[in-house]
Amino acid sequence: MSLLGELKRRNVLRAAVLYIGAVWALAQGIAQLGPPLGAPEWITRWFVIACGIGFPFWLAFAWFYEWTPQGLKRESEVAADVSIAHSTGRKLDFAIIGVLGLAVVLLLTDRFAPRNSENVAAASDKSIAVLPLVNASGDDKQQFFSDGISESLIVALSQAPGLTVIGRNSSFRFRDGKTDSKTVGEKLGVARLLGGSVQHAGDMVRISVELVDAPSGRALWSQRYDRPYKDLFALQDDITTAVADVLKAKLLGDAPTAQSDRPPSGNIEAYNALLEANFQAAKLTDESNRRAIALLDRAIALDPNYALAYAKRARAWTFPLAWNDPIVAKGLVAASPARADVRRALALNPNLAYAHAIAGNLSGYIDGDPAAAEADYRRALALQPDLSVALTGLSRQMSQAGRYPEAIDLIRRSLLSDPLSATAYAQLARLLQLTGQLDEAQAAFDKVRELLPDAPGVQANFVWLAITRGDAETAMRSAQAMPPGKFRDDSLAAAAQIGTDRAAADTALRDYIDKQGEANPSGVAEMYALRSEPGPMFDWLKHALAADDPGAKWPWEDPYFIRYRNDPRFAEYCKQAGIVTPAQVDAANAAYPAKRANEAGAR
Repeated sequence: MSLLGELKRRNVLRAAVLYIGAVWALAQGIAQLGPPLGAPEWITRWFVIACGIGFPFWLAFAWFYEWTPQGLKRESEVAADVSIAHSTGRKLDFAIIGVLGLAVVLLLTDRFAPRNSENVAAASDKSIAVLPLVNASGDDKQQFFSDGISESLIVALSQAPGLTVIGRNSSFRFRDGKTDSKTVGEKLGVARLLGGSVQHAGDMVRISVELVDAPSGRALWSQRYDRPYKDLFALQDDITTAVADVLKAKLLGDAPTAQSDRPPSGNIEAYNALLEANFQAAKLTDESNRRAIALLDRAIALDPNYALAYAKRARAWTFPLAWNDPIVAKGLVAASPARADVRRALALNPNLAYAHAIAGNLSGYIDGDPAAAEADYRRALALQPDLSVALTGLSRQMSQAGRYPEAIDLIRRSLLSDPLSATAYAQLARLLQLTGQLDEAQAAFDKVRELLPDAPGVQANFVWLAITRGDAETAMRSAQAMPPGKFRDDSLAAAAQIGTDRAAADTALRDYIDKQGEANPSGVAEMYALRSEPGPMFDWLKHALAADDPGAKWPWEDPYFIRYRNDPRFAEYCKQAGIVTPAQVDAANAAYPAKRANEAGAR
């Protein structure tokens, strides 16, 4: 009792409570503020460990010293003056109350604050992301194989109705394995994660897999498989069946509409070539795309009835659409075997969703046939409702037809299965910009920049958004900060058109026409739209139509052209171009809420 009394007299117990409360409050603050500020995930853990080590030293300090109104004093000096001791005790009591109150506030804030829309707390138990399996072969050349097995598991699990499976583009962003399961689950919007490793050596394959509960990191199921390479397909079936059983999901199996990435002949080498082609195509460079085509040539040579290989090769032939001038890209793709490959794929497998989606791309971008493109995309989605390439393509088709509400719903559906797709966010941002939701568009463009920080065209989005806001100063400043190249030149010319220096705007326009008037007449029309000169704008649009400029048929995708939708010349031009008129757009958008309700009821 004498020791306890002495601890009380020296305020050591108060100091201990104050220390613990302060550590708790600070740990709560670090845990909440750390992730938004980019702090490493381990910082809270090591803060608590360091404070635990410092606790005995704090107690020793409290035994020998006390804070007083006159400053830090030894305990023997304080003991001689009872009034100071009482004052010190009261101050410590107030400090304890304050620190504990702060800790409670932080705890309640963490408990009840609104969560990010990506939070896994809202994710269904039947939602899963297959993370890229680690290449444990010790050979970098086998990376394509481990990636391919991961992607094949995604394809197989996607066949389970009611199971949300995140696409490759999003789940593969967590390749390094440094992010904890809870954060991955929150960012991808899933409750379950499947990870593991692949080792391919000679005629044997070893695959170790583990199914994890994302919020807690708790393992729900794990297994290691050692099988002959020739039994790879059976091994994949065993894994997907086991995972589906744990998730209480039912696979389609051999149903006629089931989607598969396997060759019908069961040729493992043909399958291997397709996996490596996928790996090369994902690099998104011209050289890697050529390598992908060569690998798909090999897959088709090994199995001439491999429908998916034909469809993948058709997609590779359309690669110029992603990086080239629209007119140049259209010529390159039209001259390629892409159309023949799609026809062959669908002849071999009429229920191949991926082939229908690529057919939609060709119908819309190359043939200029929006009705055929829409039919192709809808057929793809009927076969595979979460196919992101079809959802994104159909969304773009709807935006080209002025059907913005439906286009927004489609791209948001795409983001459910591919929540970290820069392409989908860019499409969403453009749609929000078209519908005047500029703050929301800004947030979507910010997400694109986060996902693709080095892409040359990303910064141009912010220039055009500032132009849409009518902020000439910000638009010009952003354009000037861009790296040299066509994106910068176009952005500078556009920003000049809304500025107050009309001489500079005229000069920029003349230079633009000299450089791009022949190749990009729809771009010149856009410059006149920015200048609020509809007469020359319509003249250049007609010139673009005669020149077969793809932009001539996409006025509904341009926020500056649609400012003139109530001008009689706009409806006249739409009829001349064979695209929907303002009256048809209004009718379609008015009917869409009922259509959406019917579709929701059917699902």
